[in-house]
Amino acid sequence: MTNVSETQSSATLASAIFAALREEILSGALPPDSKINIRELCERFDVAFSPVREALNRLSTQSLVHQTDRRGFKVAPVSLEELVDITRARCLVNESALRASIEHGGRDWEEEIVLTFHRLIRTPRDDRSPGESAWTQAHRRFHQSLLAGCGSTWLLDYCGRLFDAAERYRLIGLSAGGNWGDADAEHRAIMQASIDRKADEAVSLLCAHFEKTKAQLRTLIG
Repeated sequence: MTNVSETQSSATLASAIFAALREEILSGALPPDSKINIRELCERFDVAFSPVREALNRLSTQSLVHQTDRRGFKVAPVSLEELVDITRARCLVNESALRASIEHGGRDWEEEIVLTFHRLIRTPRDDRSPGESAWTQAHRRFHQSLLAGCGSTWLLDYCGRLFDAAERYRLIGLSAGGNWGDADAEHRAIMQASIDRKADEAVSLLCAHFEKTKAQLRTLIG
């Protein structure tokens, strides 16, 4: 019979390994299409096979790693076709979540958008630092705040996964010499339209924000 404490310990280890590998994939520290050596991961994290396998299976469900055969894994590749698909999906899903938030979000929702925006513009950009930068975290929280009033955990989950998928491309683009310039004005306009309850304008600005990122990445990814 499996010991309950052993099961909990294995799950905790798997979660920690999942978080570490996810950050490395999103930041580009683990390059696209690179092979993942399970034995090396076991040695690196000083764990048995099971928690590493569980972490990789979880990453696979998020399309961050692919299974190459019955036991092998590799980091998911990148392509212009996938970038286009991610951007299209982001526009569709974020539109639904943002419209619902504008319709149903209360004063707390508005205040959180303003707060996360001001934190974002006051956070120095340091995208080339190892791991996830403070600006990247602030950027994620701002985009989450826009959608937080939608009332759907499913929508928020999908939007979060799509954000991470797009963020991976953005960081890979930066490592390839891309320069996103100053996005503060775009974020400010999205914030203002959202709290002013101008749904059509807010959605248009948000989708244009996504499309601009895609356009800047095309020459770097394609």
